[in-house]
Amino acid sequence: MNKLYIGNLSDTVSPVDLESVFNDSKIPYTGSFLVKAGYAFVDCPDENWAMKAIETLSGKVEVHGKLIEVEHSVPKRQRSRKIQIRNIPPHLQWEVLDSVLAQYGSVESCEQVNTDTETAVVNVTYSSKEQAKLAIEKLNGFQLEGYTLKVAYIPDELADPSASSSQAMPTRRGYGHRGPQRQGSPGGATGQNHHNDIPLRMLVPTQFVGAIIGKEGATIRNITKQTQSKIDIHRKENAGASEKPITIHASPEGCSTACKIIMEIMQKEAQDMKLHFHGISSRTALSAMPRSYNDDLPLKILAHNNFVGRLIGKEGRNLKKIEQDTDTKITISPLQELTLYNPERTITVKGSIETCGKAEEEIMKKIRESYESDLSAMNVSSEILELQAHLLPGLNLNALGLFPASTTGIPSPSTLGVPSAATATNYLAYGQQVEMETVHLFIPAMSVGAIIGKMGQHIKQLSRFAGASIKIAPPETPDAKERMVVITGPPEAQFKAQGRIYGKLKEENFFGPKEEVKLEAHIKVPSYAAGRVIGKGGKTVNELQNLTSAEVVVPRDQIPDENDEVIVKITGHFYACQLAQRKIQEILAQVKRQQQMLQKNANAAAAAAAASGATGNGGASASAAAAAAAGPNGQPQLRRK
Repeated sequence: MNKLYIGNLSDTVSPVDLESVFNDSKIPYTGSFLVKAGYAFVDCPDENWAMKAIETLSGKVEVHGKLIEVEHSVPKRQRSRKIQIRNIPPHLQWEVLDSVLAQYGSVESCEQVNTDTETAVVNVTYSSKEQAKLAIEKLNGFQLEGYTLKVAYIPDELADPSASSSQAMPTRRGYGHRGPQRQGSPGGATGQNHHNDIPLRMLVPTQFVGAIIGKEGATIRNITKQTQSKIDIHRKENAGASEKPITIHASPEGCSTACKIIMEIMQKEAQDMKLHFHGISSRTALSAMPRSYNDDLPLKILAHNNFVGRLIGKEGRNLKKIEQDTDTKITISPLQELTLYNPERTITVKGSIETCGKAEEEIMKKIRESYESDLSAMNVSSEILELQAHLLPGLNLNALGLFPASTTGIPSPSTLGVPSAATATNYLAYGQQVEMETVHLFIPAMSVGAIIGKMGQHIKQLSRFAGASIKIAPPETPDAKERMVVITGPPEAQFKAQGRIYGKLKEENFFGPKEEVKLEAHIKVPSYAAGRVIGKGGKTVNELQNLTSAEVVVPRDQIPDENDEVIVKITGHFYACQLAQRKIQEILAQVKRQQQMLQKNANAAAAAAAASGATGNGGASASAAAAAAAGPNGQPQLRRK
């Protein structure tokens, strides 16, 4: 939409005044300014210039003593469920924005728009017109962490009039995903080919980003036009990083073509830099030239860990075959580099541009096949498919296997021993009603301030985001080196809360750059179930440690607390700790079911004995039978034959 609305004008403003403003800001316009009482309209050559005008002028330029407002001009008939929010704090966490948006209705999609401004811009689609209208009324001018939000409608020219009243499928994009919904995304018809759901993700050296974008974005526009793709360059992420991710949304052929063009641009830029260095006579300058400029630049592909195991294949056969067929050398980053906010591994391909391009085609073919296989195995409904956009780079969250399919879809490391996608729906099959869990997580004492945040802001946001109660217990001693965080909530909330705490500790440098974040967590189990966690001769606890890579300890000689519970200690990195917790909870659920069954049998036996006409001592016999079945402390006991 190229038409702009210019508001907050004084009655004395003329078309000449507005022409001067646009000319001074070097923003082109077509036709003349249509000035009314207090507002005006004008057309821009295209949508990019319209967006540029909004970013440059709205709330920043005065005309006759008043700051003008510039936004898309949207006729009432086109005002539906879509809004645009500008001037979002650049450092704002996605979960915080999600919680703000959720106050006004059900958000179907939230997609970041690439702009040249320091602040962020997102396009949001609510499930109804009423919700979108309420969000505009409440959020326009809203102060968020010192920034004033600017909110306006986005014209929905192709909107189905009936769509606003029907329940649409959610397509949440967040925590890394950028750019508008693309062709072939899950928002389309069911039963379609899902190859386009998996974008190609690349890592490129930061110094080449400018060349890839080109002057005023000309190069990247040419690539997108030539390949019929949507390309997002995440240049504002990870400030100071030596590499930046690029996400390419297109058909498999479009992704491969765009990849080759980008590699050619980088290679040419590297050669130009090489010539520049050789043009300097100083030996120091020549020695400073990056070594990679002397060789072919490697292709770096980002792939979610869920697919990497199948890409490698048994004994590395799949990867070896790709290397042989394409005449390339391929390496994959280690598992230890995975975090909650970086579930991707880096696949580095070395070779010529031509051979790297062939390898990319084979690698992405295998990844897309794995994705299709997961979707088929899960037999997920179209609504669940839409949740895949929540996690970069476009995965079906419930296919990953840590939580049952009935939950809210939290990502997990399926390759670290979690049940496969095909069995994920049966995981915790009896957990129809998920019980609240309490976990005690121990963090460095010096990190408490970072977790709490200024005036408790961070811990409050974290609690809302995770849907859990999060409290930090007082120190046991004045010089205690650790503090206990008490987290209460269902499994999904535990995953979110603990994961964010792990991530925060890493972000705030409480652990070294190459040091893995390992924390100790305590969960309480009924004393009578501790033996089941340990297993005969320690078999179960040893299997737990081998499966999860976490250290699991049930301290000996514990005295049960007032609730007849003892502590199980779990130590490890985030994924290991989570998997161990889930496995232990599964064991406890099994024990609980057995106890309930035995108690039910004991009650039935007592009732049968009473009904058999027992009198006098017979009544006592029935009570004794029930007591014997229940065992000490009233707990049902298994009886040996």
